[in-house]
Amino acid sequence: MRLILLGPPGAGKGTQAQRIVERHGIPQLSTGDMLRAAIAAGTDIGKKAKAVMDAGKLVSDDIVIGIVAERIEQPDCSKGFILDGFPRTLVQADATEAMLKAKGLELSAVIEIQVDDEVLTDRIAGRYTCAQCGAGYHDTNLKPKVEGVCDRCGSTHFKRRPDDNRDTVVARLQTYYKDTSPLIGYYYAKGLLHGVDGMASIDEVTASIEAILAKV
Repeated sequence: MRLILLGPPGAGKGTQAQRIVERHGIPQLSTGDMLRAAIAAGTDIGKKAKAVMDAGKLVSDDIVIGIVAERIEQPDCSKGFILDGFPRTLVQADATEAMLKAKGLELSAVIEIQVDDEVLTDRIAGRYTCAQCGAGYHDTNLKPKVEGVCDRCGSTHFKRRPDDNRDTVVARLQTYYKDTSPLIGYYYAKGLLHGVDGMASIDEVTASIEAILAKV
């Protein structure tokens, strides 16, 4: 089962990806994590990426595709994987499809988590995490059971991402609609797109996704 989750920042892709990981035993592949791992391992493609980053430049699509191609050869991807945050553009989507095809693979499904922009802004601006264990919370939607105390580890220290504010969220949404939302039509035309109502509860979104995965 090879999946892509689509949706703007704050749509709940990370939460749902983790649930798929737990239920289906396939890894969630983050391009950032894969990039760091390839550099640390000193693979050929990792060395190329390091040279580019050391020069203060952005890693090219070709290098990122190479890192994804290398990663999905590992044993834990034998049953499939979830691509997290990639592809982000039509060019990357074409390159990903070509890379998979060269390996005799294809995507099983692309799941779009559909949400309202205003709700998204509230979601992101209100979220924070435990500074010690990373457990996620929200000002209104997911408060700790005891105010000011992390449910998971008992810490009383919390933090917010500096870019989790309304102005930054609006800018991130604009980037998503400009660069990434064209992928919705791209995958729809290929018969791979499945939409779920991201305005529903987390459990309801999970149930909708599981119903889709049961058919692919």
